[in-house]
Amino acid sequence: MNLTRDRLRSIGWAAVLLTCGALTLALTFKVNAVKSRVRLTERQIVALRQDTMFLETEFETRANQQQLSSLNQVEFGYQAPTAGQYLEGERQLAALGKPRAPGAPSPIRVASALETRDDGGFPAMVSPLTGKAMAAEVPKGAPKKPMTAANLRDRLSKVDERGAARE
Repeated sequence: MNLTRDRLRSIGWAAVLLTCGALTLALTFKVNAVKSRVRLTERQIVALRQDTMFLETEFETRANQQQLSSLNQVEFGYQAPTAGQYLEGERQLAALGKPRAPGAPSPIRVASALETRDDGGFPAMVSPLTGKAMAAEVPKGAPKKPMTAANLRDRLSKVDERGAARE
């Protein structure tokens, strides 16, 4: 095999390029591995900060509970409820009630709007121009029926896309 100078030079350049490509690929993998570890470490730092905030809040809450407990015992004389203070049901609660005093205001009453309609539950349609119910404005020659949801659907089904009445 007779290798010429140009042939040797081109093989040398190919080897150099192949070596540079392999080193670049290895360096890319190394950089991505380091970035992944950095992201993982950042997530751990955020989780530890959240745990620290949770523990600080818990510590402050418990410190306030001890302070409130000591204030309640010393200043106000409050005590925790005992088992005898709980009610077993509605009857015991009702037994605690007192009749209304003669000067007491009347109790607040709430009304419910449960009304039944024959027209399917829809309110009467009112014309925005006249303010009268649509049933009062019957076209000439039309039978006088009250305007209900069913009648309106029937009328609309008889009108085509252009607004003209179908026969």
